[in-house]
Amino acid sequence: MTIDAEDRGQVKCDRRAVLASITGLGIGTAVFHRALAQQVTATLTVTPEMIQQAEWVAGLELADVDRDQVARRVQSALGRVAEMRNVTVGYDVPPALLFNAAPTMHHAEELDRSDVHANPGLIDKPDGDEAIAFLSVNELAGLIRTKQVSSTELTTLYLDRLHRFDKTLKCVVTFTDDLALSQAKQADDEISRGHYRGPLHGIPWGAKDLIAYPGYKTTWGATPFRDQRLDVKATVAERLDQAGAVLAAKLSLGALAMGDKWFGGMTRNPWNIEEGSSGSSAGSASAVAAGLVGFALGSETLGSIVSPCRRCGTSGLRPTFGRVSRYGCMTLAWSMDKIGPICRSLEDCAIVFGAIHGHDGRDGTAVNRPFIWPLQRELSTLRVGYLSSEGDVIEDREELRILKKLGVQLSPIQLPDSLPVWAMTLVLNTEAATVFDELNRNNVTEGLNTWPNSFRQGAFLSAVDYLRANRLRTMLMKEMETLMSGIDCYVGGDDLAITNLTGHPTVVSPNGFEQGDGVRTPNAITFTGRLFGESSLLAVADAYQQATGFHREHPTLG
Repeated sequence: MTIDAEDRGQVKCDRRAVLASITGLGIGTAVFHRALAQQVTATLTVTPEMIQQAEWVAGLELADVDRDQVARRVQSALGRVAEMRNVTVGYDVPPALLFNAAPTMHHAEELDRSDVHANPGLIDKPDGDEAIAFLSVNELAGLIRTKQVSSTELTTLYLDRLHRFDKTLKCVVTFTDDLALSQAKQADDEISRGHYRGPLHGIPWGAKDLIAYPGYKTTWGATPFRDQRLDVKATVAERLDQAGAVLAAKLSLGALAMGDKWFGGMTRNPWNIEEGSSGSSAGSASAVAAGLVGFALGSETLGSIVSPCRRCGTSGLRPTFGRVSRYGCMTLAWSMDKIGPICRSLEDCAIVFGAIHGHDGRDGTAVNRPFIWPLQRELSTLRVGYLSSEGDVIEDREELRILKKLGVQLSPIQLPDSLPVWAMTLVLNTEAATVFDELNRNNVTEGLNTWPNSFRQGAFLSAVDYLRANRLRTMLMKEMETLMSGIDCYVGGDDLAITNLTGHPTVVSPNGFEQGDGVRTPNAITFTGRLFGESSLLAVADAYQQATGFHREHPTLG
């Protein structure tokens, strides 16, 4: 018997349907796929023998009658799978399930943004463009508000730097010069008429290129989407427009939010251009560190704000899950994605966060919670945890000495360690495999870094195991709730997987430098706060940052 090309394509499609059906019953894994692939290739019939050979993979031992019944059930499900796969599902369609980081917490109906104020930030205009380029948002706002610098002048300065240094850093996917100059002119006109919108008015910013903006490509850093145009404006971009900010560029991200390699190359760390800027908010951190924009937005699912901020010596805020709408932004994992600011200071992060957070009616996870800046409490009333070990002495740890001097109450803590936290991150791969199922089934691999194998892995994890991971996640959330009930935030800790699963907010701040092989590279420190506790979290971290001053240093570019 011979099979022509059309029939071979049908067999291939049906083989995938068989495997997907078995996966849905909870007995499908990557190993299972390898065990059955040869038998499914040339037949549409799922036999009891095939089920038997997969039992060891699924951790089951079935009787003959059960194998026969399971085979018939899988066979029956094939038609349903085929029906579902015949429906086109856009990348913007979420599942009918929403993750809630704080299921017992009340969320306000209305949001009052008047509780966010910038400190005066009044300075005299520095000499030279270089000095201006590295000023904080608050300082730049002071220059614009006092009309020492116009938004058009500042925007032109940053556009020039973006074009000049992108050749080395590879941090820009799309320049938005025309839009930026138009928005800058509008800002200048409004300010000249006495209509000042606030500290972001006239400040140029950069958007990680998974944030959609009409009229420009939104490439997700990946070859299959390099010409993609989305006719929507992301909520965060819309809110920054309302604040009067100026979009200067769409910035690079590792392909589909992985690492720092994208279809344009590898984004570089301005402190050491021999290495990448880390990812996936690679361009956002690189551009801010290099003084190419006033601030940027990044996103994090499992380290994509924290990691590049550490590498590039920038300040970053990964907000509580549900604080900031993801509408108009690429989905990687519905229950883990967060959008947050990357800036030159934590006060800047507070200012930007104040403009973008809150419910929008378009992202079902986005909620209203109060955010007050500056915090209307004394630092001495705040409790800060630190990871302790036997024999720890506060005076022997520089970060604790500084915090103690600032007046906070220090408390030793231990992070939850009873659960296999990194194993639970299969939630990410499973959700990502679902988002990009079409790429996976069509074997699209070019320009996706190592995502293809992750997608394949996710496709053969069972629904039972995905939900088991989320049940363990509930247990982890309760453990973190108990821990955080005694403190306002904690410093340090190997908590990247924990807090991205539970949705807790984290800030990153530069914390000194290392010298090696003639290269000076930044160190960093993290602080993690209560769910929706960004006000206290940022207050502690900002006080630490101001006391150390490392955020004021910047790389020297040629």
